[in-house]
Amino acid sequence: MFETLRQAIRDAMNRASTPAEGRIVLGMMREALAEAKVGLHATRSAVDSTRAQLAAGRAELETIQRRGRLAAQIHDDETVRVAAQFEKKTADRVAVLERKLAAQEAELQLVEREVAEMTAQYQGAAAGTWPTMGTGNGAAPTSPMNGTSGRDAADAETLRREIDARAREADAERLLAELKRRMGK
Repeated sequence: MFETLRQAIRDAMNRASTPAEGRIVLGMMREALAEAKVGLHATRSAVDSTRAQLAAGRAELETIQRRGRLAAQIHDDETVRVAAQFEKKTADRVAVLERKLAAQEAELQLVEREVAEMTAQYQGAAAGTWPTMGTGNGAAPTSPMNGTSGRDAADAETLRREIDARAREADAERLLAELKRRMGK
């Protein structure tokens, strides 16, 4: 999901050779991680929304089936026919939502792994090591971030605030879109 962004950061990390360039890359990593976490939050929200839609669809299907059984008991053939049509349409919708939920849950797992990897890379870079950058001769990885200690805690706190703010904004936008959708009905 974030592969293009991650590749750009990897390329920048491999080119960074001075502390100033390292700080720029670290800033890029922080922004990418914040975007990834907002994307993760949006994915989780989408999964929750689909779960709610699926629960509502299953409840509606049960109601339709119950009404069809009641109509059959009183020999109301027209209502039985209509209930069967609605039952088929609703069952098809529920099946689609089940497949959609399975796909979204798989995507959520993928995004969670990617965010965890990006977090580890960022934390390593902030600590002064580049996780993807080695010397190739068996020596320990080098870092253009040397000499930047003291900024790490501030950078981590800034990142946390940015991520929280972006997550709140994404949640507010999602709630607003949901409200607009409901008001439009």
